[in-house]
Amino acid sequence: MQGTEISQAHAKGFNSAVTVAITGASGACYALRLIECLVAANKQVYVLMSSAARVVFDTEVGLKLPGSPEAQSAFWCQHFNAQPEQVIAFGKEQWFSPVASGSAAPKQMVVCPCSTGTLAAISQGMSDNLIERAADVVIKERGQLILVPRETPFSTIHLRNMLSLSELGATVMPAAPGFYHQPESINDLVDFMVGRILDHLGIDQKIMPRWGYQP
Repeated sequence: MQGTEISQAHAKGFNSAVTVAITGASGACYALRLIECLVAANKQVYVLMSSAARVVFDTEVGLKLPGSPEAQSAFWCQHFNAQPEQVIAFGKEQWFSPVASGSAAPKQMVVCPCSTGTLAAISQGMSDNLIERAADVVIKERGQLILVPRETPFSTIHLRNMLSLSELGATVMPAAPGFYHQPESINDLVDFMVGRILDHLGIDQKIMPRWGYQP
């Protein structure tokens, strides 16, 4: 990881920082659970949220999120009982935020859920907002980018964009939970996906049993 990012997070008592981008695709529950687990793992979380994502959150989980980054940061910290400055939200045009520059951005970023529009913009390097710019930075700095698209069926355009990003080193992880762990609730399905994301981030997790280790 970059020394700047590590020193900034460590100075505040956190292990390191992870960027979580939330777009307008269905799947607000995945983003909520992911941030909750990252906070529990003592990570600092930079949250980038599109306007469409705020509509989806209201529709799917009944959360009306404030529009300003400052108010949203306070909301996240209170919602997850996080430490001060552990969860920081940035607006779509905050170009002076850490995630906009390779000299300060976290080397790990998850777009969850990822709309196919965002997928297309990232695959083509079209940085029109902070989410797309942050992803572009992670790619150019050879960091870890995880994309969680939620769409069905995938068109040939979607598949080509996913192939392009995979060839660039990104991990494409569609929101497609498995059933071999015999889920009993929607939360079990959410934990399946979030557990896989945490595995790829190298974060210890016990929310999803691994294959071969179930009782």
